[in-house]
Amino acid sequence: MKRIGILSDTHAHWDERYEKYFAECDEIWHAGDIGSEEVLDKLESIRPVRAVYGNIDGHPIHIRTKQHERFVIEGVSVWITHIGGYPGRYAREVIPEILQHPPKLFISGHSHIAKVMYDKTLDCLHINPGAAGLYGFHKVRTLVRLVIDDGEMRDLEIIELADTK
Repeated sequence: MKRIGILSDTHAHWDERYEKYFAECDEIWHAGDIGSEEVLDKLESIRPVRAVYGNIDGHPIHIRTKQHERFVIEGVSVWITHIGGYPGRYAREVIPEILQHPPKLFISGHSHIAKVMYDKTLDCLHINPGAAGLYGFHKVRTLVRLVIDDGEMRDLEIIELADTK
């Protein structure tokens, strides 16, 4: 069993609550637009991180991450990318691969909109964790947590980070 914390679009913003919400996780996955090495370093100080770079990430982030991250964990094939679209509207760049080799779990960021959808055609769960940073048009910052256990995904939570003033 693995507990996974997922976020995207931090845009160099660090929120101490990332540590609170991901402390019990086994891994943290970042779906791009990290924004700074400092954010990546702080996440890595909490738990092991799998991350992809996004369209705003510069050379230092590109060196430390990949454009696409594909792997199998607890019997579930996972694909993380920044610009991936969602069921019915996948990004042009991922269409050939996702149709030929669909993962069980597809994670993408970029839209700043938290979204969980099941693609019954591909038998694939899509998660966009929304945006955890301050930059962008989104009104609510979000994180996602879920459990992956013996080929199953369960206990998915979308966490809203209300602004504290």
